[in-house]
Amino acid sequence: MTSAHDLAVTRLAASWLLWYPDERLTERLPDLVAAVAELPPVLGAPLNEFIEWLRGMDPMQVRREYVQTFDMKRKACPYLTYWTHGDTRNRGLAILHFKQAYLEAGFDAGDAELADHLAVVLEFAAIGDPLTGDALLAEHVGAVNLLYSALQSMESPYALVLQSVVATLPEVTAEIEERMAAIATHGPPVEQVGLEPFGIELTGARR
Repeated sequence: MTSAHDLAVTRLAASWLLWYPDERLTERLPDLVAAVAELPPVLGAPLNEFIEWLRGMDPMQVRREYVQTFDMKRKACPYLTYWTHGDTRNRGLAILHFKQAYLEAGFDAGDAELADHLAVVLEFAAIGDPLTGDALLAEHVGAVNLLYSALQSMESPYALVLQSVVATLPEVTAEIEERMAAIATHGPPVEQVGLEPFGIELTGARR
């Protein structure tokens, strides 16, 4: 059975890898390599393969690949509410749903990305509130799988990152259903876990 720590490490590693690949990612690679090496193969092998691809590429080529994959093609949109609401007025309310969850958990999502960006959701699920993170991921399982399928069809290296993410998607238990209902009605309870799975200071590290 996958441990909570392994899930958190996988989600945080995937979060870092799904951010724009600037100099900060290069600085983090040694920590990523060490952390991923400790994961069970079902979680770590795809991430390790992606990191090997990343390390073998010129940084500018990686940045072009990222932009061409996520910014130029709607079918690989990393914003989860886009898959459920498209570019409609209701999407704003759906994004607010994520923001409220983060606020109630005492999690600073920053303003570098919209609250529904998969990288932000994964970071929250890893080092914010895992149960509420599971609830948000469970609500958007379809969107995550659609993104994974799109990346596979594009033969994108980023499909490897999504492969590991999909392996962490929660089974919808009664506890998760209860939290999903709580978020839907009045927001999740205040809960700050403070998990730091890589053994280094992570809060706000990407910003």
